[in-house]
Amino acid sequence: MKTRKPSITRRDFLSASASSWAAAAAFTPAVACATEKRSATDTVVLGKTGLKLSRLGLGLGSHGGAVQRDLGQDGFNKLVRYAFDQGIRYFDCAQSYKTFQWLGDAVKGLPRDEIFLLSKISGNPDKPEGVIEQQLKILQTDYLDCMLVHCAYTATWAQDRNRLMTALDKAKATGKIRSKGVSCHSLPALRIAAQSDWVEVNLVRVNPQGQHIDGEAQKWDESGTDIDPVMTQIALMKKNRHGVIGMKIFADGDFTNPDDREKSIRYALSKSEIDAVTIGFKSPAEIDEAIQRMNTALNR
Repeated sequence: MKTRKPSITRRDFLSASASSWAAAAAFTPAVACATEKRSATDTVVLGKTGLKLSRLGLGLGSHGGAVQRDLGQDGFNKLVRYAFDQGIRYFDCAQSYKTFQWLGDAVKGLPRDEIFLLSKISGNPDKPEGVIEQQLKILQTDYLDCMLVHCAYTATWAQDRNRLMTALDKAKATGKIRSKGVSCHSLPALRIAAQSDWVEVNLVRVNPQGQHIDGEAQKWDESGTDIDPVMTQIALMKKNRHGVIGMKIFADGDFTNPDDREKSIRYALSKSEIDAVTIGFKSPAEIDEAIQRMNTALNR
């Protein structure tokens, strides 16, 4: 006797197909990504440079580096290593910082291809090529991931510091630096940076309380009070595919009230135009607190 195969209706087929699809979808990368938590120490891409760094960077120039210098070299080294152990891979320094001479020893032995070293050159040195070489020697590295024109505050900074900018172009062409840009200390300077084809990376002062941020005065040490004009320029930077790093998130350490730190971190991380932030720390506890606040803000 011939066994009759059970018939399957069109409705049965569609129902079974839908169930199978739903089960498979639960394991797709898209769904996994949707539920994945973001972190302060995630690796992010810095604008059109394509370079990667941790979302949170360790700033080493609080009050010109005096805050970190007061730790002593051993304490400074331990702070840098602690930051690395927590997942921070971006270290922000400048030749004018009091800690600059120490950073090379602090990162010695760390995997060079895993860390992002950003430095800066002040003024318009007569022989900028020599200054770049000196920085590489002090930091004990063959290249820097980013080098910035430091503390631009006039609307004519690109003309006034053209010699330095040309040297940075040459250094990039020979692999001594991987990207270039500017840190600004006034809105007039920031406007030039935002529309510049030369700039690849911007270091911008950001906090919603308006402390130590860029204002209209063309003075490096005179703060603005309104963050909105700054964000207008940051939006233009993003449109031009510049990398954007926020600094002065804790107002150079002036935000001693935890509520101010919380407010500022939430503000910076709510802005998709900002790729990463650098914050000056002086203790492991401060690093831990910032990471926790950032992780919470990123996953609200």
